[in-house]
Amino acid sequence: MTEPRISVIIVSRGRPETLSLCLSALGQQYHPGFEIVVVADAPGCAAARAHRLGSEIRIKGFETANISAARNLGLSNAGGDIIAFIDDDAFAEPTWLAHLTAPLTDPSVAAVGGFTRGRNGISPQWQGRLIDTEAQHHPLEVSEAPWQVFDPAPGTAIRTEGANCAFRRNALAELGGFDTAYRFFLDDADLNMRISRAGLKTALVPMAQVVHVTAPSEQRDAQRMPRDLFEIGASAACFLGRYALDERRASALEAIRDDQRRKLLRHMVAGHCVPGDVARLLERFDAGAAKGRDRPSSANWVDTDQACFVPAPSIRPTRRHVVIGGWRTNARRLKDTALAEEERGAIVSLMIFSASARFHRVSYQAPGIWVQTGGVWGRSIRSKPLFQNNNLQDRIRIEQTRVEELRGIAET
Repeated sequence: MTEPRISVIIVSRGRPETLSLCLSALGQQYHPGFEIVVVADAPGCAAARAHRLGSEIRIKGFETANISAARNLGLSNAGGDIIAFIDDDAFAEPTWLAHLTAPLTDPSVAAVGGFTRGRNGISPQWQGRLIDTEAQHHPLEVSEAPWQVFDPAPGTAIRTEGANCAFRRNALAELGGFDTAYRFFLDDADLNMRISRAGLKTALVPMAQVVHVTAPSEQRDAQRMPRDLFEIGASAACFLGRYALDERRASALEAIRDDQRRKLLRHMVAGHCVPGDVARLLERFDAGAAKGRDRPSSANWVDTDQACFVPAPSIRPTRRHVVIGGWRTNARRLKDTALAEEERGAIVSLMIFSASARFHRVSYQAPGIWVQTGGVWGRSIRSKPLFQNNNLQDRIRIEQTRVEELRGIAET
């Protein structure tokens, strides 16, 4: 059986540092023979060219602040029959692409979504959820099977988050790609709604995981405090104009505005902004909503000439995985060992624990090492008891077992 041709597209704007790390994680995938397409501003293009994979990446410059248009440019320059997307501030586990694309062996599946973990690298950020015609999200129970295929009820769609998703190219072509009226926010949700309306099926894959750190951008700062709400208001109005009932649009828009207001008030309580910022940003939301009502649908991407498929040859599916663990007091030596193993081509999980009950965190650090820190008696899964009665070696084994399928440890 011929392996499907897979393209991974990354859109990047204003985040060259995290883009470089995203590329490093893609370079450690177990899935063989895929290509990488980067659509980025000038700093992002420079970071991609400077990366160790730079000569194997298809890089396209794009300076317009429109994520949908950037994704469509990526589509036009991708040679794959399956198109995966990952954000420039998301770091894929080594088994990510293999898990994510597995459901597409079923010809009835057109779209696939994975799960994302949040800024502590462990806790879920987005799992299964539905979106309705008023842009409201609802939890969706996903089984423990490798994947689950959904056929949602009318008026709803299965969410595939833009940071972690894949589609059949022919389905994207049939639907006109991404709607460029959505310059930021709800761009992926709009595609999900069109997939649902077309009667196409979506699968969710719990083990297709990325860590999504939500790095600062033009839209949000490091605390996720919005810098501007204009495009969020515009996209909300676009979405409701396409999908909500006429008599429900005003109240649905007010519900989205209220949600943004609540988030701003939480930021104000945390000291990230002052009352004047809340009023100013909500005015920008209103201005964007007024503009968004007049934006016509622009889902008109045409797959005229599929690009040549050029997989990255240095991404090898058979890599060693090394687990290194020890006390925080020996952190320098442990890190040096991890760096040496990474230089030799291994995927490295580095576990540095203190004699404490500190909560655990996982991060992906340059040049490409998975680092877990915390107390040997602290919890990694936040639903577990506060105190974990372990010694050092037992804790290393417990955490290795927790991530071994995600990281591909058992396969090496």
